[in-house]
Amino acid sequence: MSIGMVLLVVIALLILFGVLQRVLDRMALTDRQALACVALIFIGGWLPDISLGMVTLNIGGAIVPLAVCVYLFLNAGTSKERIRAFVASVLTGAVIYVIGLYFPADPVAMPFDPMILYGLCGGIVAWLLGRSRRSAFIAGVLGIILADAAVGVVNWSRGINQAVHLGGAGALDAIVLSGVSAVLLCELFGEIMERIAHGRAHAPHEDGAIEGGNRA
Repeated sequence: MSIGMVLLVVIALLILFGVLQRVLDRMALTDRQALACVALIFIGGWLPDISLGMVTLNIGGAIVPLAVCVYLFLNAGTSKERIRAFVASVLTGAVIYVIGLYFPADPVAMPFDPMILYGLCGGIVAWLLGRSRRSAFIAGVLGIILADAAVGVVNWSRGINQAVHLGGAGALDAIVLSGVSAVLLCELFGEIMERIAHGRAHAPHEDGAIEGGNRA
């Protein structure tokens, strides 16, 4: 079982035990919706790809994650968040594409699976640019897909008549890693910043009063 599949199983268990309840609430997802998405990605990853001319779409690695991104995009709190999610997705895809230029085309020649690196890099960039949990997840997922699409477009422009595989051929691992790590980073550092802000709000002043409290 690949690292992406293992991560999906872990996520499903965390959802069942209520560990991710706060994260799901901030992403406007219920437990059932989240479990359904995890199950569809897991099962869809084993199903045959859908071919659309020179483009093939993996159900679990592309179609389901894209559908989740559309849902989160439509449920974004403000238009500013939607714009931020779109910009973060494009920039994340660009960063992953550039990173891919420095690695050999044959993954066998590498000491590790490049999809893991792409997924982690995508998650970090998406977290830095997306800020909110929804935006980070959208950027993490779309960043990987956009990078794969960009590779295909560049190959076609060079006369290389090669099919573009979106979400397949190991990309599911990168997509899951990127989206999940982006959200977890947002949650982790968001929690840290909230605790720091809360501590400052209740820090005593020189006169002994508590900031934010009743000074009357």
